[in-house]
Amino acid sequence: MINYMLGVKREDKVWFEITDDQSDQTQVHSQTSSITVYGFYLQESPIHLTIIDTPGYGNTHGVELDKEITMSLHRLSKSAEGFHEIHAVCLVIKSTHNRLSDRQQYIFDAVQSLFGRDIAENIVLLFTHSSGAPPKNALTAVKEAKIKCAVNDKNQPVFFLFDNQQSDNADDEEYEMIHEQSWDRSFCGMEQFFEFLNTIKPKSLEMTLDVLNNRKQLEAKISNLQSRVQMMELKQNELKQTQEAVEQNKQDVKENKNFEYEVEVPYKEWVDIDPSKAKMAMCCTVCEENCHYPGCWWTSDLSWCSMMKVNHCTVCTNKCHYTKHIKSAQIYVANTKKEKRTFKDLKKKYDGKIIYGESLVKMLEEELQELEKEKIKLVMEAFHCVETLQMIALKTDSLFILQHIDFLIEKLKEINESEKAKKLENIKKRAGEKQGAIGYITRF
Repeated sequence: MINYMLGVKREDKVWFEITDDQSDQTQVHSQTSSITVYGFYLQESPIHLTIIDTPGYGNTHGVELDKEITMSLHRLSKSAEGFHEIHAVCLVIKSTHNRLSDRQQYIFDAVQSLFGRDIAENIVLLFTHSSGAPPKNALTAVKEAKIKCAVNDKNQPVFFLFDNQQSDNADDEEYEMIHEQSWDRSFCGMEQFFEFLNTIKPKSLEMTLDVLNNRKQLEAKISNLQSRVQMMELKQNELKQTQEAVEQNKQDVKENKNFEYEVEVPYKEWVDIDPSKAKMAMCCTVCEENCHYPGCWWTSDLSWCSMMKVNHCTVCTNKCHYTKHIKSAQIYVANTKKEKRTFKDLKKKYDGKIIYGESLVKMLEEELQELEKEKIKLVMEAFHCVETLQMIALKTDSLFILQHIDFLIEKLKEINESEKAKKLENIKKRAGEKQGAIGYITRF
């Protein structure tokens, strides 16, 4: 692409390549853990071009690295000096492929799930290693993979052909004819591609930002929900132990005599973050909850966090102001400890109602109902995030959603929202056709 922009000719026998001045080790790390933005503003060329390259997607470093790439794109599109519109999303595929591998399916699903549905007509296919023949097998593979992209007036995918041999052995006369064909083919494809860029209207990334924000909120809400459910279960166990102690000492309760009993009491403690999962977390000091984990390591101003709306958290129980939150290398984790209590403590907690004949069971049930209300609220918030993604995301049955869907289906059924659970089961059913890609993310 750059050689095309620089006007390099085959007879020049010169081929420019992008180099990195850093050490080889740093370069390898850079290429597999971050995105790179190349800006080309050449005085001798009328074309100004910005390329956002996303190397490392779907490699052996796992899903956490893919999340870092996604967060980098999010930051780049939000920053003042970043990009706010895009002309084309280019998916690179070998023209010799007759099916997409599990890794490719995973990558293309993951990339499509990042964008708003308005980007579809700006997605194009770049077929490499082309012989110049129509890439029928590769197009069939794209169709079977249900990749959404721009289509021409014949309702066929928009694609461009390239051959990757033109920079190899450029001065080898024995392969002169092959090199000539290869060169001409690639530069013809590049010319057609730039003609397309000149005619296509750029798309705002506003809807795409909404998608990225909703993805992050869904992940945060699911993580927070899991933590709360765990605390609810521990609290439920504490209340049941209390109920058993009262039952075993009902004569002392009746006679208003003090007695002692032991219960397992849930509490939250600070633990260090697993460095393989995240660098930092955003935690609420009032609710003692992990509102955004992993995440928020990139900004010191927590009002900028995607979990904040009108300066208040959208995740924690009390929707606290961002100033009540901290960025930390530790998170809250539920634990239990054994604690001695007395009937006197119990009476104080319930304002003496027990000795006046009011059922302790009723008191305990009321506490559990309050916990259940909190649970229902968060489950519904998480479900609405999925619904929003279904409306605005280009990929509605993305593997990102599937990571959380089983847990959410289970919780929706627990709160008797069977119709909503069925909607999520339908998403899972549609995605079931891509077992290979699902298996790939599971292997990560």
